[in-house]
Amino acid sequence: MLTFGVEEEYLLVDPVTGHPVPRSEDVREAAGLELAATDREVQPELLMAQVEVATPVCLTLEELGGHLVRLRHVVGAAAQRMGCRLAAVAAAPVVDGKPVPITPYPRYLAMRTAAGRLVDEQLINGMHVHVGVPDREVGVAVLNRIRVWLPTLLAMSANSPLANGHDTGFASWRTLVFGRWPVSGPPPRFDGLRDYETRSEALVTAGAALDHGQLYWHARLSDRYPTVEVRCLDVQLRVDDAVLLAGLVRALVATAIREQKDAEPLPSCPGELLQAATWLAARDGLNGMLVAPAGQLSSCGDVLYLLTQHLGPALDALGDAREVDALLHRLLRQGTGAGRQREALAAGGIPAVIDLITTQSLPN
Repeated sequence: MLTFGVEEEYLLVDPVTGHPVPRSEDVREAAGLELAATDREVQPELLMAQVEVATPVCLTLEELGGHLVRLRHVVGAAAQRMGCRLAAVAAAPVVDGKPVPITPYPRYLAMRTAAGRLVDEQLINGMHVHVGVPDREVGVAVLNRIRVWLPTLLAMSANSPLANGHDTGFASWRTLVFGRWPVSGPPPRFDGLRDYETRSEALVTAGAALDHGQLYWHARLSDRYPTVEVRCLDVQLRVDDAVLLAGLVRALVATAIREQKDAEPLPSCPGELLQAATWLAARDGLNGMLVAPAGQLSSCGDVLYLLTQHLGPALDALGDAREVDALLHRLLRQGTGAGRQREALAAGGIPAVIDLITTQSLPN
């Protein structure tokens, strides 16, 4: 059974205006007073209006969902005690025009010196899924096989359509903002672990990244854990959608490991086409066409069908098939977080959006 875990980044907002509130240190301290969370589980982020949680290592979807519910409740309650609200939204819908202070850690301060205003505009939040792999060589093989599916996962996760009080025209504005870093987007294809490590080190040496943690590919090897880390996902409004995406990512990794053992041919998709597929997925979410792994432009329904067929044996083996199928049908019926934010904006303007993102983010 492959182990997995999830990191989620949240925004702290004023409950009335929706403006980001720089109280992450206070919220983390308040959350740490709860017996239900630890310092390892509630962590700082780049800007002081953000906070990150990390689940323990999990074996089942039920276990993972339970931890996400617990952590959202703990951080949400701490935020309320500090006069703000937790919002599991992937881009700040509104800002007050003033830069949010940077968390005063040496690494973050170095990023501010290196990237200036780009850091000020990082009011974006992702969801990262870690899946355990036997070793780093296998991990690189997994990256080579799952990269063609990352735009599809991105489209399913889209939850950041708004910025500065307006619709950006993109379902995942976070993807566009994050794409301005020099090392970001779909990972290239690597010729084994040595190639991965050589090229990664060259990027750091060239100054394109301060360290290996700034290699912001949409999937990479973790330097901290024996895992493949998938990073293309917007943070989700609802825990159920986060569980769905984590289940799909784990099944993708399991499928890639099996294919590697069976010496199946690598999927072929040129890097420039994969980049274009990512941009289209960020723009349209599930409301347009997607580029299928073989490179053809197809309907969302057809690509999602290909994904479920591709992952079917792994989902069955992991015992996740029934739950993933039910959650996928719910997502298709109710739409992504981007769609729900747009519906709220049309119905009641920014106040309705703030109500949505500060209520749906916390499970009942």
